[in-house]
Amino acid sequence: MRKVRSQNRPEKPQRKRRLPGQRQIPAGRRYGRVLVAYFSWADNAVLDEDVDAVTSPSVIAPGNVQELAGWVQEETGGDLFSIRVKDPYPSDWDDCLERANEERGDDARPELEESVENLDDYNTVYLGYPNWWYGVPMALLSFLEENDLSGKQVYLFCSHGTGGLANSAEIITDALPDAEISDNIFDCYEEDASSSENDIKEWVSRTNQ
Repeated sequence: MRKVRSQNRPEKPQRKRRLPGQRQIPAGRRYGRVLVAYFSWADNAVLDEDVDAVTSPSVIAPGNVQELAGWVQEETGGDLFSIRVKDPYPSDWDDCLERANEERGDDARPELEESVENLDDYNTVYLGYPNWWYGVPMALLSFLEENDLSGKQVYLFCSHGTGGLANSAEIITDALPDAEISDNIFDCYEEDASSSENDIKEWVSRTNQ
């Protein structure tokens, strides 16, 4: 495995949604070098000694999106890139949500530790994230603004609670007007992430048919 260097729930669904700006990527097309970029709370928090593994399970490695990204990497042979902020989030879930909501209200762009090196080398990007406040972590928008994905084929995968994908796909589509975003989106409930290996690998396989 190669990591990129710096510079309340029903059956889990796999939704196919077509949004303005999204295009159906033709079947039978093989892709070049793959980047698996993801934002995970577990990679962006400093753990308190008394962190509660029951109320804040996804902050303990491997986090939900972190684990999903690892399986995408295994299936694609791509390069992993963890989107990390310079100022880590609290490891208490309520405190993390409070800060995330403040960032959303301010339309903030948290400063990131690093950008992707040699981004032009990649043809395909799998982009993973959690649903925070019916959208995406603002750090994901920092990443999209600092790393130009124009012309690249982008596949989204998301871990979420009862809010589902909410507005996350629309937000990403608006942020990437010149990328080729697939309408085949993988999503799973956060409680199901740890048991979704087969599902997400099957989804990845279908994206590369």
